[in-house]
Formats: sequence, structure tokens, C-alpha cells
Amino acid sequence: MEFQHVDVFASGPFTGNSLTVFLADGTVATGQMLSITREFRHFESIFLWPTADDSRWRARVFDLADELDFAGHPVLGAAAALHERAGRGTPRQWTIELPAKTVTVQTARDGSRFRATLDQGRPVFGPSVTSAVAAPILDGIGLSAADLMPGLEPAMVSTGLRYLVIPVSAPALARAAITAADFASRLAAVGAQFAYLLDPDGLEGRHWTNDGRTEDIATGSAAGTVGAYLARAGRVALNQPFTLHQGRFTGRPSQIQVEPRGSAGDIARILVGGQVALVAEGRLRSLPPSPVRG
Repeated sequence: MEFQHVDVFASGPFTGNSLTVFLADGTVATGQMLSITREFRHFESIFLWPTADDSRWRARVFDLADELDFAGHPVLGAAAALHERAGRGTPRQWTIELPAKTVTVQTARDGSRFRATLDQGRPVFGPSVTSAVAAPILDGIGLSAADLMPGLEPAMVSTGLRYLVIPVSAPALARAAITAADFASRLAAVGAQFAYLLDPDGLEGRHWTNDGRTEDIATGSAAGTVGAYLARAGRVALNQPFTLHQGRFTGRPSQIQVEPRGSAGDIARILVGGQVALVAEGRLRSLPPSPVRG
């Protein structure tokens, strides 16, 4: 399989959130894709299959633990890699079919890089979560109700993955870390798949795998939920882009452009985008001999 190594939400190569984009064939199995992702050690990898339309591709995304039904930065990086492969200088639109939903991505060359913008569609809001209900989750990341941002409550939002957006103070954001071995179960108790910690004043966030082993550099899927959350709370304006910061605590500060679109309080869709830098390309010479999980 051919692959490209790209950096997303990047100011240049070796910044932002890295990714491998594979042009897959029909012989690779689910467990093999997970093994390949673990071999390359990026936070996520994306595997692409062509369709009869050269601007429409099927995709599957894996992180280091499992397959994801939806993701942000892999889709943006994949679209930029496809644009580079197509060799056209004009802006392009790509349709990416994911297990959870089908999305569109706009790409355009920007010097030696690409600018990519993902339309994540209409956000779905779950209920707000009181500090008492959130207490086990907060405890699992070393925080308490006193660390929550006054006037805001945690809430579940999805544009493809269900995030519990947790508004906290800047000092709390800096010291947070997942310490609970059953953190995923604590999230599931309120209907969430993942947690995203957000400093609403500094527009900065953090996200980890649920086992706490790996912190993500820049989480495109969560950025869409943050845009919806802040717009509904009146903290950002509709139809006005803002910059969400992430990755400072990993040593790779990244900037994610987010724009909630709609009118009269109706958040119709969320756009998430950023710069994509091309780093390397190559060919996978062999597949893992058997699916490996766990």
C-alpha cells in the first residue's frame, strides 16, 4: 500500500498533529489495519478505498486502541494527500464515506502546504451534566467541581463522536490527567465516548485516549463539538471563525480553525479546518501476518 505522512493543523512539517494516510486494497483486514496503525505510532491512521468517482473515497480510521467511526484530523489530512496525488492546482471538494457519516472536505493549495476545511454537519446536543453527576469523571482526571468554569456545565455534543465537553479554568486544564483505569466506563455512564477539557476563556483544550496513555495533539472531531458548545452558550458568534488551541502540553502547539454556522440560535453545521503539511511518502512492503488486537 502507498502511504503519505502528513501533519495537520500545522504551521509547517514536523508541527501539528501527524498522520499516516494509506491507499488500501481489498485484502487488508481490520486487525491488520490496527496493527499497522500501532506500528507507525501516530495518534491515528486513515485507510482509503476509491469509488467510481475520483473525488469520492471510502475511509476507515484507527487510533492506537481501536477503530473510530468518525474523526477530524485524519479526514483533513487524507483530503490534502488526495489533492497532492491528483496533481491539480485548483481548489477541490472531496466526499469521504466514514462508518458514522459521509462528509465533504474543501482543499486548496497554500504555498507548499494545503488548507483543508471539513464540514462536520449539524451537531447533536445531549443533556447538560451537573457537577454532581460529573463528579466521578472529574475525579478520574484529577479535578473536582471547584475546577469547573462558573456559569457553564459539562455537556455532551456530537458531530460523529460523542464528547463530553468539560469547561474548566486554565490552571485546572494545565494539571489535568486521566488517572482512573475505568475512565471509559465513567464516561459511558453519561452516554459519552470521550472527554474534551476546554478552557473557554483561553479557547484551549486537551484530549487523551481513555486509558490516559496518550495525549492528542489536535483533535478535529472534538473541535467541532467545542464550536457547537460555545456557540450555544453564547461564548462565540455564529458565522464567525475562531481559533481553538491544543497541543501546548505535548510540545506541539496547534491551531484549529472552527466556525459554527447558522442563524437565530440554530446551529446548522460546523466547519473545522487548518493547514496540512506534506512530510513523507512511501510504500508498505508487507502486511502483519495475522490480525492482532488487545
